[in-house]
Amino acid sequence: MELGLVGLGKMGGNMRERIRRAGHTVIGYDRNRDLADVHSLKELVDSLQGPRVVWVMVPAGAATQSTIDELGELLSPGDVVVDGGNSRWTDDEKHAEELAAKGIGFVDCGVSGGVWGLENGYALMYGGTAENVAKVQPVFDALKPEGDFGSVHAGKVGAGHFAKMVHNGIEYAMMQAYAEGWELLEKVDSVTDVREVFRSWQEGTVIRSWLLDLAVNALDEDEHLDRLRGFAADSGEGRWTVEAAIDNAVPLPAITASLFARFASRQEDSPQMKMIAALRNQFGGHAVESK
Repeated sequence: MELGLVGLGKMGGNMRERIRRAGHTVIGYDRNRDLADVHSLKELVDSLQGPRVVWVMVPAGAATQSTIDELGELLSPGDVVVDGGNSRWTDDEKHAEELAAKGIGFVDCGVSGGVWGLENGYALMYGGTAENVAKVQPVFDALKPEGDFGSVHAGKVGAGHFAKMVHNGIEYAMMQAYAEGWELLEKVDSVTDVREVFRSWQEGTVIRSWLLDLAVNALDEDEHLDRLRGFAADSGEGRWTVEAAIDNAVPLPAITASLFARFASRQEDSPQMKMIAALRNQFGGHAVESK
């Protein structure tokens, strides 16, 4: 089939290549002219035969909204737009409604796989009507990993990005657990080779995972992570997961704590710890440290 792909960065560029390897035609547009096959959304739409499928891989929020708005003016009834970025699931409902008023279908798709997806395939979680999903199915089949698993029609519009949001929330908590365990191992004198302890967990243990493999890779490159600053950003999906949990009265203590730990990483001198030190000094005479 033919696919228009908007956004050819680290994810989109590799996705274009993987889809092409499966024998499909991909026409890509990016603001970086060196990456693009065409140089405007209009040229991209005009290059595709109907019914068209255009996959959007741009940053969530304003960039996605403006792209979908422009595509809504260029596409025809029966065409389909796929949002494969990390959009908030509530935005999907709005986009689907806006496009449906013009007879254009909409599918949201959470994509996981990062820089490894070109070779290993991308885990896909998509939402939308069966009719619209069917129009995109050959591309889903090209992108997914080999085998029976790795892609799912998660439900109606919004389900794909909601599933990816929860996936990322789980990822936050798993990474935090590995990080806490690593710090504790590094702290004690009795453990003399923390990297090899992590490596030993890669086989036969209940905590083996791809994230553990990646942790070992990182320790092979920098055994004690001395070259890194202890700072971790958050993409927004961890926050959305916690907000959705509050809205639905679902307890998520591990995921919530892992999100707050990232916020703590941005404080070089924690104001909260200043108050705790002051209180401990007041009630117990515990020592305080001055700058």
